[in-house]
Amino acid sequence: MAEQRVKRVIIAGGGTAGWIAAAALARSLGPLLEITLVESDDIGTVGVGEATIPTHRTFHNFLGIDEQEFMKATQATFKLAIAFENWARDGDRYIHSFGEVGRGTWVADFHHIWLQGRGEGVAEGIGEYCFELKAAEAGKFYTSDKAPLSYAYHLDASLYAKYLRKLAEEKGATRIEGKIKSVERDGDSGDIAAIVLESGQRIEGDLFIDCTGFRALLMEQTLETGYEDWSHWLFTDSAFAVQTQAVRDPIPYTRAIAHDAGWQWRIPLQHRVGNGLIYCSEDLEADAARQRLLDNIEGETITEPRLIRYKTGRRNKVWNRNCVALGLSSGFLEPLESTSIHLIQLGITKLIQMFPFGGITPGLRDRYNRQTQDNLEHIRDFLILHYKLTERDDSPFWRRCRDMEIPDTLKTRIELFREQAMVWKDQDDLFQIDSWLQVMLGQRLSPAAHHHIGRLMSRDQLGRSLANMKGQIADAVGKLPTHRQFIEKYCPAPKP
Repeated sequence: MAEQRVKRVIIAGGGTAGWIAAAALARSLGPLLEITLVESDDIGTVGVGEATIPTHRTFHNFLGIDEQEFMKATQATFKLAIAFENWARDGDRYIHSFGEVGRGTWVADFHHIWLQGRGEGVAEGIGEYCFELKAAEAGKFYTSDKAPLSYAYHLDASLYAKYLRKLAEEKGATRIEGKIKSVERDGDSGDIAAIVLESGQRIEGDLFIDCTGFRALLMEQTLETGYEDWSHWLFTDSAFAVQTQAVRDPIPYTRAIAHDAGWQWRIPLQHRVGNGLIYCSEDLEADAARQRLLDNIEGETITEPRLIRYKTGRRNKVWNRNCVALGLSSGFLEPLESTSIHLIQLGITKLIQMFPFGGITPGLRDRYNRQTQDNLEHIRDFLILHYKLTERDDSPFWRRCRDMEIPDTLKTRIELFREQAMVWKDQDDLFQIDSWLQVMLGQRLSPAAHHHIGRLMSRDQLGRSLANMKGQIADAVGKLPTHRQFIEKYCPAPKP
């Protein structure tokens, strides 16, 4: 049997990224590894990643997490969609849901049939044919082993880290309290040999996971990995975040409300609301951004608005030498489509699948880096899509978005949808065809042509088919309890 050369895993930093890594490693490979997480109670975390996507449920299944227990512990609510307001035009609103839109065939996706129906005057808005979208609009929710709804969560990121810490420590992970003072490298290999705490404690390891946030103490400050800047495509660079008391029942979707220099989020939890204002500092000063956020929230503030500065992009490598970066230390994509926690989960899952028991080799690192880069670039393109497909010209920010040059990969997607209504999902795509479709249509991109499979039905047949589909969805939504009713029965969290 080959010797196990990588056994001691050191996770530098806690927060969401650190404890996701610790919990996943302990759950999957715990008996084979020595897992140590180093964090300081004196160092705060960014902690604004409070909205998730449906892959979160798959990750929880892998960890064996009980949904009701988790939701009570993190004051979580359910999420069926994101509502985009004022994006294509000021006053517009559309919903990007997690559901399947209509029912297509192997010949063509549903939207081609819908486009035929729209052309013949027998189709209503595309959202009428999506169960999750209509449930979100109605404020309804229900889940069971037999329920078809596709959903994610809104959660308290700080409480989530505490919940995962308990899970990780029960599975054998060790936590060490302390601030990192320095990082030692091996004089021969250049690899990281140990981290040294302010207390003088020296912690050696074979593999280091950098979860130190934007500081990237290991990956950048020590290994000088470099950064690929994407701010020429994603212009925002700052955010204010604040929590408020809930003044109404939580809705089962996130709100993303565009303003003249960026956008604002509202994320409803059981007893409070997470709010934030994303903006470009070139177009809006910090004091004005802070005040704009406070002027556009509901309920009494629980926290002081906190300023977060960032640069969109990615680390040149997320696995460099014997160090893997997770979370903010690996790069940053703004939270427009709630992908930050997903990327942490994806990064640690891939590391578990490719764990270097026999030693860290260039080929293994290259494969991990290539897959991560592909995943990030697909998400990047999807985010850019929201900004590029705007008709707003009321501010310098939106005019720059509308007129910017975009990656060729995204340009091809837009052109093929505009010309032929063609949408597709590549192997490494996170977002499904239905996601691309809802955003493209929501941003007012109208196809010039489509597949003619819908012409195989008469106008009356097509109209009846679409009406039946709409009616079935409306009936199903009508039978659901409200989001609040279901939460109170299924996973009520104690008031803080």
